[in-house]
Amino acid sequence: MGGLEMAMIEKKFRLQFPSSTENLAMVRSFLDNIGKQAGMPEGEVAKIQLAVDEACSNVIEHAYGHDQSKEVMVGVSYDDSQLMIAIVDRGRGFDPSTVRPQQLKDLVAERQTGGLGLQLIRSLMDEVRYDIVPGEKNQITMVKYFTNESRPESS
Repeated sequence: MGGLEMAMIEKKFRLQFPSSTENLAMVRSFLDNIGKQAGMPEGEVAKIQLAVDEACSNVIEHAYGHDQSKEVMVGVSYDDSQLMIAIVDRGRGFDPSTVRPQQLKDLVAERQTGGLGLQLIRSLMDEVRYDIVPGEKNQITMVKYFTNESRPESS
């Protein structure tokens, strides 16, 4: 195998946990370790942790209604160009198109409570995609691209 093929190898990780906010610290630690392994700067890892924390909190509260018998799955993969996170649940879904893109400062100024989490996630990540089939499989996929400053060293 040449150097180019080695550089493009994707590394994949998965964490499945009961739907409870007390497990979010474990999720943040999981992401911290992967971010370090990927060679991402701490500030970028913190943004990813915050976005994932918010998305998982939404699942726990809204999709599952704090039902701890349900599970949330966080899958993370990265290669030399991006880190991708998929959060999967089987709870109540929602229509992300009903949440208008709006500046966070406007939402805060208007004292709106709904939609802040989605706006925060969109502002922290480079790409956010939803695949919603309520009761079957809901997935939010978030991508953070490596910049030249945060590109992992090729080995």
